[in-house]
Amino acid sequence: MSDTLPPCPECNSSFTYEMDALLICPECGHEWSASGDADAPAEVRDAVGNVLNDGDTVTVIKDLKVKGSSSVVKVGTKVRGIRLVDGDHDIDCKVPGIGQMGLKSQFVKKVSE
Repeated sequence: MSDTLPPCPECNSSFTYEMDALLICPECGHEWSASGDADAPAEVRDAVGNVLNDGDTVTVIKDLKVKGSSSVVKVGTKVRGIRLVDGDHDIDCKVPGIGQMGLKSQFVKKVSE
């Protein structure tokens, strides 16, 4: 192999190997992308394709049942001051009438103010 692979960013092991698009460290098990910035946050988009940012206002585009409750977040509910997070639910917010909860970005649309 003519090119050398970078050492593991977790344990600095030089025994990294490439599997498909990932680099893997056999010593600590850490996996990372070979191409691209590991520190660059992923872009979160709403249902229409608009880029979401912290502090944006969004509208719910579908009735959403609240897990563990009989409450429902109705279509058209406006949620102000969202916060983007990593994980299954992209958005942490305070829904009026319901309280603090996580939403998926695929069920909201950005409101232009």
